[in-house]
Amino acid sequence: MPSVHVHLMEGYSPDEKTRLMKALTDAVRFVVPAAPDAVTVFLNEVPPSGYMRGGAQRTPAPALEDPAAIVLDYLKAMEDRNLAKAEALLGDGFAMVFPGTGEMSTLAELIDWARTRYRFVKKTYTGVEAFQGESGAVVYTRGTLSGEWPDGTAFSDIRFIDRFEVKANSIIRQDVWNDIAEIRGKA
Repeated sequence: MPSVHVHLMEGYSPDEKTRLMKALTDAVRFVVPAAPDAVTVFLNEVPPSGYMRGGAQRTPAPALEDPAAIVLDYLKAMEDRNLAKAEALLGDGFAMVFPGTGEMSTLAELIDWARTRYRFVKKTYTGVEAFQGESGAVVYTRGTLSGEWPDGTAFSDIRFIDRFEVKANSIIRQDVWNDIAEIRGKA
């Protein structure tokens, strides 16, 4: 039964501590074949006055936001056509690649490209996974697309997978894979 002991400065919210303990449980299970209830995580909180590094007392850094929540907020904003909100979630150097495109860097480019493919699209999610990558968080969303083709004909049940990179609470990359071209070619 794995046991993880963490010393953490006071100052994080209960939700942030819960996210940390779940992430630590998942990290152990990534290597050790243990059920979630077999992994115990202890957070030992230390007041800032009881902590020093490099000869100086420190305060805790603010917690990062949940990267999956950032991505889902972005996708909801895009679906609602709230482009200002969606753009506010993008970081410097943002890039995206959709099926059949080169790299795009603005939502205006995406909208211009999508105009000939569909009138609108909505997503139904069957899974959202987030984990730490080398330079930030990686979030995958997967499920099915529904919407309307440019002529107004409805479509549904088209598979998709989106991969996002999130750094410093901002989306810096989106890669999209879906079966729109295959389904549209059969219509």
